[in-house]
Amino acid sequence: MNAPVPNKFIKGQTGEWEIVIGLEVHAQVLSKSKLFSGASTEFGAEPNAQVSFVDAGMPGMLPVINEKCVEQAVRTGLGLKAKINLSSIFDRKNYFYPDLPQGYQISQYKNPIVGEGEVFIDLKDGSSVRVGIERLHLEQDAGKSLHDQNPDSSYVDLNRSGIALMEIVTRPDMRSSEEAAAFLKKLRAIVRYLGTCDGNMDEGSMRADVNVSVRKPGAPLGTRCEIKNVNSMRFVALAVEYEARRQVEIIEGGGAIKQETRLFDSKLNETRSMRSKEEAHDYRYFPDPDLLPLELDVAWVAAIEKTLPELPDEKRARFVAAGLSPYDASVLTAERELADYYEDLAKGVDAKAAANWLNNEVLGRLNRDGLSIADVPVSAAANNAIVAMIAEGAISGKIAKDLLDIVWNEGGDPRALVESRGLRQVTDTGAIDAAIEAVIAANPAKVEEVKAKPKLAAWFVGQVMKQTGGKANPVAVNAALKKRLNLPEEG
Repeated sequence: MNAPVPNKFIKGQTGEWEIVIGLEVHAQVLSKSKLFSGASTEFGAEPNAQVSFVDAGMPGMLPVINEKCVEQAVRTGLGLKAKINLSSIFDRKNYFYPDLPQGYQISQYKNPIVGEGEVFIDLKDGSSVRVGIERLHLEQDAGKSLHDQNPDSSYVDLNRSGIALMEIVTRPDMRSSEEAAAFLKKLRAIVRYLGTCDGNMDEGSMRADVNVSVRKPGAPLGTRCEIKNVNSMRFVALAVEYEARRQVEIIEGGGAIKQETRLFDSKLNETRSMRSKEEAHDYRYFPDPDLLPLELDVAWVAAIEKTLPELPDEKRARFVAAGLSPYDASVLTAERELADYYEDLAKGVDAKAAANWLNNEVLGRLNRDGLSIADVPVSAAANNAIVAMIAEGAISGKIAKDLLDIVWNEGGDPRALVESRGLRQVTDTGAIDAAIEAVIAANPAKVEEVKAKPKLAAWFVGQVMKQTGGKANPVAVNAALKKRLNLPEEG
């Protein structure tokens, strides 16, 4: 295979091919109990420790709908600017697998709880793409088959059996691996803002089935292949790139694409065949006879809508209006915790200065230490004080970085540390003049050279800053040097 290059078109031997992508994202509903039983949903329990008779498919056990799960699905639909269907139906999706004890999954088919909506994704080049949401339906999760516990047997853990999932299905509106990964990232941000899914992909609470096909630009849609259970944005992008190129090579080689379900091997960065793709009729859908149609009250939906938080797009627009670049605003709104931290940091200081400090200094140190914003050792208020002191001229940018390191490693109040450790910026002209004279006396040759090359004044500024331990005000030093050396203003 050729090296993957994220692009809307793939260059093949017969010209360019367009990638067409749709996603089916399974997001675990944030609730304390399962969709149709009172069993716990807590992650990390011992195998088969959280299984009710309903989850185990015992004879005569009847499902009872969890109102909280329904509320979370409606809340998510509203966050996706989607149509909420006041009447929906639960169906039985019939298939047989060891981790599906009932022999069927309770899902929704033709009458889902949420209809069409939309999500806007922001790309690195500054463009925005609308991705249509086709539907959101509720369904119960299956259990988990474990094949690596014993060389002769497979085990089944039913802790996940019956956990509520929201399956969010997009239109085939994405045209590159970058767009697919950006959509998953944006959707994860939305559900986390809403508090309807924790988005912990490493724990399986959010995973994507990726549908990929290729076609000549403007041609009808090609045959798609579905890549199951991809659990990271990076893997989604790699899976799309590999699968699209695989399909192009097959078609250009005279073959045909078989509609099938495939798996992504993250070690080899390739997809491989799993089984032929089932059609809806293969599952023999029919309304679940144990569950009445789900009827929602308009006032109940309206009450949920009133509790929605400010979502990423609205927050991003507000940040841009406050003076941030679209890129900075996108970075800072990608996680609700990060956006909240920024808002506290930016209180009473320049919005752009606060964003630069957070992006460059705080996030830089978090990346270095392998920490998330939830684990940051310096409060937003402390960073606000540092940014404010830079603006006030109390400390220089260099001292500010040193001060952040002190607070990061030792704690303490930034303003008190500036005073107790003598970090306040030197603005006293007498002290600055004395430092300048010392540098001039030690470098007579450089003094002659700077008269011919005024740009060497920057070297003198650096030496004076070193002479003052980085505490001198650089603007004051620059002005005093130009005056002392008789340099033109533009030098």
